[in-house]
Amino acid sequence: MIRRLMVANRGEIARRIFATCRSMGIETVAVYSDADENSPHVAEADYAVHLPGNAPTATYLRADLLINAARKAGADAVHPGYGFLSERRP
Repeated sequence: MIRRLMVANRGEIARRIFATCRSMGIETVAVYSDADENSPHVAEADYAVHLPGNAPTATYLRADLLINAARKAGADAVHPGYGFLSERRP
């Protein structure tokens, strides 16, 4: 059973996933870049982990940073969100 889920995305997508998690009793973890520090998805998550940098390629697309963030937050699972990690890139 998943008790704490990290969403490897930002914005409205993360917020919708967080809402579903809340209704299921699952704690949520947001990740955020320097540029997204004050974004609603950060405030709505139970926990938040900073990914240093601004560009998506330096933050949200860095698997090593995301794995470290999930471990730091004690997440049981990672949801890729929409875009970023969930899409196939060449």
